[in-house]
Amino acid sequence: AVLLLPFSAIPQANPYEGGSPKKPESQIDKLVFANLDKLGLKPANLCSDAVFVRRAYFDVIGTLPTAAEATEFLLSREPKKRAALINRLLAREEFADYWAMKWSDLLRVKAEFPINLWPNAAQAYHHWIRTSLRANKPYDQFARELLTASGSNFREPPVNFYRAMQNREPPGIAQTVALTFMGTRAEKWPREKLDGMAAFFAQLSYKSTGEWKEEIVYFDPATTNALARLTPMFPDATPAKLTPDQDPREAFANWLITTKNPWFTRNIANRVWAWLLGRGIVHEPDDLRADNLPSNPKLLAYLEAELVAAHYDLRHLYRLILNSQTYQLSSVSQDSDPRAAANFAAYPLRRLEAEVLIDALCQLTGSSEKYTSAIPEPFTFVPDQQRSIALMDGSISSAFLELFGRPPRDTGLEAERNNRPTAAQR
Repeated sequence: AVLLLPFSAIPQANPYEGGSPKKPESQIDKLVFANLDKLGLKPANLCSDAVFVRRAYFDVIGTLPTAAEATEFLLSREPKKRAALINRLLAREEFADYWAMKWSDLLRVKAEFPINLWPNAAQAYHHWIRTSLRANKPYDQFARELLTASGSNFREPPVNFYRAMQNREPPGIAQTVALTFMGTRAEKWPREKLDGMAAFFAQLSYKSTGEWKEEIVYFDPATTNALARLTPMFPDATPAKLTPDQDPREAFANWLITTKNPWFTRNIANRVWAWLLGRGIVHEPDDLRADNLPSNPKLLAYLEAELVAAHYDLRHLYRLILNSQTYQLSSVSQDSDPRAAANFAAYPLRRLEAEVLIDALCQLTGSSEKYTSAIPEPFTFVPDQQRSIALMDGSISSAFLELFGRPPRDTGLEAERNNRPTAAQR
């Protein structure tokens, strides 16, 4: 006789999980799991292959896998197929598109109010960012080029770093530099400390040309404002030693990108972790300060050391994190302790970014999004089938992107992006 059970009574494998974590092999996992054990927290199981392929595509290239790509991965019997997929995704063209979008948020790539770059400059700036990421330009070189750039904002794209900020006075520039490259809120510093850093940017001048919205950004040693008369002071309270004709920005860049700097490497290591794991080891990821301690100091120190040893190769850091069991944990938590999330006991549930979500919907339905801009064509013409993650200008938007929390790119703060679900979104 055959006993027929109702479907609901047949034990079902959890489609989100793929087994218990193995004995940690990577240093990331050793540090994370040791910390969980110390706190008495239990890590989630590893995610299933079906979960991983979707997660990796969205997190690395911001693009939904096709049915063929997903099927190929799921049917593969390659023993290290997850690592192989990560390598393929890091080499895809969409990697540069997606991460240029993320950096364009931080660097405020936007043609219209209140940034007012104008399309020519916004497009040149975005192209430079994307090209730098596609070529895997070392992060220290990327930062140095932005900080020391001079020339036309149409012809020298990194110059737009100094134009894409609402406050171009020296203290305002110092605050933007500190937020972008040091992950700290300099507006909360003592006045003397902020003025000392602002002095590095006190001789920066702007000059318009005969071309509409073009501007020349340059070092002007003849500037005599009050801050230009101060001795520039690094944020660690060390005075700068400059020659009379030296651009102070070069001295600041040299100080910033040294491996001994307590902010530079820590900031980007923490940001990359936050981008891939949903929250920083220091949280928020752009609020580094003495009284905002990392949840796992040894983990953050390890990521910093790896980045320095790799000569600021950000893809190396992505690869380390993506291949870890920590990143590949299921979202089904095994521990209800509120400390579990801050210590990465499970992969966090989070809503897709607005641009990624609309691209996925258009991919599935064969449709395309309709974009609008206050700037007339041809400056803002967007062809059919344009993906949102590849939009060059933050001023070009759509009703969907606005509703789903695309950041306005006004401040460079991570918190500008709003991924909270709302009734209107449902």
